[in-house]
Amino acid sequence: MRAPRVLVLGSVLGQPPGGVRRHNAELLPRVAELLSERGGELLVLEGRERMAFTLPDCVQVLRSDIPSHPPLARVRAENRLLGALAHGSCDLVHGAHLPLAGRHALPCTLLIHDLRRLDPSFGSWVQRWFARTVLSHALSRARGLAVVSEAMRTELAQRMSIPSERIAVIPNSADHLPVLARCPTEQAGLITLGHLEPRKNLELLLRALAVDAGLPPLEIHGAEKGNEGARLKSLALELGIADRVKFCGPIAEEALPQLYARAAAAVFPARIEGFGIGALEAAQAGCPVAVSAIAAHREIVPQAPCFDPADARDCARAIRRAMHSAGEAARSGPLNALRFSWDCSAAALADFWCRVHADSARNRS
Repeated sequence: MRAPRVLVLGSVLGQPPGGVRRHNAELLPRVAELLSERGGELLVLEGRERMAFTLPDCVQVLRSDIPSHPPLARVRAENRLLGALAHGSCDLVHGAHLPLAGRHALPCTLLIHDLRRLDPSFGSWVQRWFARTVLSHALSRARGLAVVSEAMRTELAQRMSIPSERIAVIPNSADHLPVLARCPTEQAGLITLGHLEPRKNLELLLRALAVDAGLPPLEIHGAEKGNEGARLKSLALELGIADRVKFCGPIAEEALPQLYARAAAAVFPARIEGFGIGALEAAQAGCPVAVSAIAAHREIVPQAPCFDPADARDCARAIRRAMHSAGEAARSGPLNALRFSWDCSAAALADFWCRVHADSARNRS
């Protein structure tokens, strides 16, 4: 059987730099070539906010005025457009954001990046109940399920009572990132990267600096979400460490290699993470890394010192361990990163879509 014609719902792909955008920027061009070689095709539904990366000529981009937010407006617009598609335009619809468009007859696949909205730390019980309802509907609609890590597969299977063998793993990678020679100076500081949002747990880093006055200064790189940036700046003043923390805003992707090369250590304190692409990038660059002891981090960078995401003193101790083992980090980090590659993940995604397409065809017959 030929490979399917897959329509990716990409109306949210104009978002700022982050793991989700990197995932699509690296995987979609690769998987498009693989589908084309097997007689299939990749189509991408672009929204009102244009994609911040380019796709090869073999990808058919469908322009639309679909907004990325709010989610309910997005999914209503996606349903209208999908309902109007001519029969035979595509074989599968692939989504990675909830709610999942489902008012059409085409088989769907769903990739889940994390389960943050089910976590007790997210909003009220009403918000979590609504998020679970939306996810349950998407899972019942999807013919194929995928996640970005083994940790995510275990969590999704347990939370939603799904057999783990029904869930494919399509991991991220870091082999897109050029690696520069390490060049930290005596004044080198700590860095952390990621959106400024509660689940990233950046408050813990500020408190770690407050309990250990000997730690280097901290640079926070990432776009602010909501009022989290203002809250963190206020906390830094309250803790008396404002002169040791620099809020740098989003960083250009081409500046990342130099950032990792000069940092004393990179720290990732998130309470919730589906993969942890920043930690893998830093480790591949040979930068010392300290991470919160959550399942995704332990899977992705098992060699990195870890800490309790609720304990500032434990965080400070892990940062010091990372800094003191810089030589080992330069050896083990790049070696560990070899377990992941975008080419392998693209092949896994193409195989995933082909399996779902074949199963759908058998069910129809």
